[in-house]
Formats: sequence, structure tokens, C-alpha cells
Amino acid sequence: MAKEDIKVISYNRKAGFDYELIEFYEAGIVLTGTEVKSLRAGAVNMRDSYGYIKDYEAYVSGLHISHYDKGNINNVDPDRDRKLLLHKSEIRKLVLKMQQKGYTLIPVKLYFVKNKVKLELALAKGKKLYDKRDSIQKGEVEREIKRRMKDNHTGA
Repeated sequence: MAKEDIKVISYNRKAGFDYELIEFYEAGIVLTGTEVKSLRAGAVNMRDSYGYIKDYEAYVSGLHISHYDKGNINNVDPDRDRKLLLHKSEIRKLVLKMQQKGYTLIPVKLYFVKNKVKLELALAKGKKLYDKRDSIQKGEVEREIKRRMKDNHTGA
């Protein structure tokens, strides 16, 4: 797929910090017209959202899509649960993996692919506090290495 076909709407930046992301899935999402218009304006918050499976159908909860400013009675509840479009085989795999202790489904990225809204989900396991500290320390070390390499290349 060409890179110009994808337009990212929003990232869940806290997902990689709070969770160890294991497997990724791409899902379609069932939306109304005014919700899509709000997404084009970037009015979405993914911070406290999570996915769940009920009766072998996937849903996302806590995904806040603000009301469309020029909308009317067609505006829906911004915090409603939205159905995800996944293949049955993917849902079966997710059910089996989520039954294991500590696994959850976290939305990572929301984007357009050829005018269709897609949601990237990650099968994730929660991090402990010491794991989060390790993540912070690794990020600082990587930034320091990049800074020093940049200084060496410009100073030579």
C-alpha cells in the first residue's frame, strides 16, 4: 500500500508507555457521517479507550469523538461504544489470547485509508512501574546517543 494513501488522524501515545504491545490488528470501524466529519477535523481522544469482544463481535469503548460543530440532530453520543469490523478468524484468535491473564486490546492509531476510517489495535500486556522506568531510561539513552552522533558528524 502506498504511503500517500494513509492519513493518520490520531495516535494513542500512552499505549506504548503503559503497555507492552505484542500483536497488531487493523480493523474497520462503524461510524456515522458526522463522526467522520469530526475525525477529518481531528476532534478525537484515544487516551482511555480499550477494545473488548462481546458475542464474538469486537467493540471499542472510551474512544471520544467530539460533536461535529456544524452537525444537527444527527450528532451521536461522543463516548458511545463503536463496533469494529474484523474477520471471524481474527476475533477467534483474540478471544483465545485475551482469556490469558493480563492481556487486553488497546487502540494504538486511528487513520484514513482511501477515505475509510481504520483503527489499529494492539494485543497488549500491562507494564509494571519498574518496566515503565526502564522504558524512560532507554528513551533517554537513545536520545543521548543520537545527540552525540549528531555532534560528532557536524563537528568533523
